[in-house]
Amino acid sequence: MPSPKRVDLDDYFAQLDATQTPHVTRLRELSLAAAPGIVEKLAWNNPAYHLDDVRLWMIQSYKQHCSLRFPPHQFGPRRAEVEEAGYEAGEGFLKLRYDQDFPEALCRRLIGYRLEEYAETGSTWSG
Repeated sequence: MPSPKRVDLDDYFAQLDATQTPHVTRLRELSLAAAPGIVEKLAWNNPAYHLDDVRLWMIQSYKQHCSLRFPPHQFGPRRAEVEEAGYEAGEGFLKLRYDQDFPEALCRRLIGYRLEEYAETGSTWSG
């Protein structure tokens, strides 16, 4: 079943249930604090974080987990680090089950890797 349509970011966060809120809110806080000038926008019904109008990463929320999603080309080399830390990874994302501890240091590193890559290459989502 698809996620309910979100009108804006306030609506997105208001529709989270009590199980989703702690992890998703912490991802939001880390994202907004990651770098000066980060802008949060709703993209494809999810919060996305931009610099210079370039989408760098997104948060997705589901019933049993949330995801921190990056461009697959950038995340690929980080997948092993995520799995070694005991978390699931997919093509471009870290999967965080709500019944797991929140891996703050890992999330900070992944966001930092994306910011470094963007600073070095100006890489957009598609490459």
